[in-house]
Amino acid sequence: MASDTGELRVWIDQDLCTGDGLCVQYAPEVFELDIDGLAYVKNGTGELLQAPGIRADVPRQLLLEVIDSAKECPGDCIHVVRAADDVEVAGPDAA
Repeated sequence: MASDTGELRVWIDQDLCTGDGLCVQYAPEVFELDIDGLAYVKNGTGELLQAPGIRADVPRQLLLEVIDSAKECPGDCIHVVRAADDVEVAGPDAA
């Protein structure tokens, strides 16, 4: 389980995003749909991060919600990685 891996970060590949919004339902503090209909991550102050591949820290209290959103995403576009070594723990490239 990812809870013992330390800090995690999350990012979204907008090229694969279906705009379904499931991630926003799981963790609205971390994900948001923009006017283009695609999901993006938000930083700790709620600012939308729109640069391709930009990562946001996963708040510890939302760890399970963010991992679940990556597992359930219909576009397989959410990547949850360990901050220490960038190894994906949830998402399409997770082992």
